[in-house]
Amino acid sequence: MTPSDRPATTLDRTEGIHRSALAVLGASAFCYVTAETLPIGLLPQIATGLHVDEADVGLLLTSYAVVAALSTIPLTALTMRMPRHVLIAITLVIFVVSQAAATAAPNFLVLGGTRLVCALAHGVFWSIIGPITARLAPPGQAGRATALVFVGNSLAIVAGVPIGTAIGQWLGWRVAFGTVTVAGAVCVLLLHRVLPKLDPLPHDRETRLGAQLRSSVAIIRDGKVALLCTITGLLVIGHFAAYTYIAPLARRDGGLQGFGLSALLLGYGAAALIAGYAVGRFVDRRPGPALVVLLGVMAVSVAALGPVLGPVPTVVATLLWGGAFCAIPVCLAATVLRIAPRARDAASAVYVVAFQIGIGGGAFVGERLTSAGYLGALPLLAAALAVVALVLTATARRLFPSRLEEADHHPAEAELAGVPAH
Repeated sequence: MTPSDRPATTLDRTEGIHRSALAVLGASAFCYVTAETLPIGLLPQIATGLHVDEADVGLLLTSYAVVAALSTIPLTALTMRMPRHVLIAITLVIFVVSQAAATAAPNFLVLGGTRLVCALAHGVFWSIIGPITARLAPPGQAGRATALVFVGNSLAIVAGVPIGTAIGQWLGWRVAFGTVTVAGAVCVLLLHRVLPKLDPLPHDRETRLGAQLRSSVAIIRDGKVALLCTITGLLVIGHFAAYTYIAPLARRDGGLQGFGLSALLLGYGAAALIAGYAVGRFVDRRPGPALVVLLGVMAVSVAALGPVLGPVPTVVATLLWGGAFCAIPVCLAATVLRIAPRARDAASAVYVVAFQIGIGGGAFVGERLTSAGYLGALPLLAAALAVVALVLTATARRLFPSRLEEADHHPAEAELAGVPAH
């Protein structure tokens, strides 16, 4: 029996089959995050190569996020009855094709169009990766498994964006895009080899498309899901307003550009990797305190970038910001799986929409403020919204409890994983 023929129940600690699957899912996330954010590090190169303004290149993130936000819920509902292992492979194939087209784009309009095609698959990919991860994890360890997969996000910032930035500065931005394309193709092949068969859950197979779509929309009315999405949207708007323009911010504050910018992004990602790993130890036990601490660190560190600091303070503040923010989605994604155990795909789709609205809204606000000459206001905006998110989190004890016992989520996770609940 091959790995792909085996049913997904719990992590196979002896043969490592599901650990391999989680690793490839993390690698796939790495490719998606790298491709989505690569224009940030290559803002000047793309602008120069395609004869457009840097602010226009920043809008690549806005348009990408808008399409992903608008398409996530209907496409997730449309594909609800498709086997999960097949669906996630299809999203990666679309990714590879669109990135290959972006590599050869003759002008800015075509480049934007290829990213919009990728954005259609993006929302579905992120809607199903969380529920797939939960089905591969032992009961009570969905958050820890999510943290393992989200290492791919951090590695994208640690290695993907800075290395892509360095390649783009050395050999051209098209070579950087082509490298991501090859990495995505490798992930497609590996997923086919190691990911177990994951048929839709019984209630998904038996529900008609219209009902699935209504379920995806109705989940928004769930108070916990709505509050989680509000916190997510506010936080991500602030973050991406500043992070989209980290290159000009680093140039203004610390005179960092070229190799210095690549090194800063590398350090930012290294801090994210360390923080993401550390928070995985707490997300299944103490989600509230973990998220409050991360939000507090982010608010203070990003606010410090408001004034012109000089090289050393800029680097320190940026590293703390990167570590704090990039660990936060681990907490948020694990919360989605915990508060909607019987509607994980629908809840994840809504969460992805909120995140994409935040990315697009943040990139748009950043472009407006930057074009108006208020670059220094971006970190202050990010800090203010992080404080709002912190207050909402600290007061939402039912959503983010101080302590979470295994019994609080074990039965639902066991049932969804195919293991009888005790």
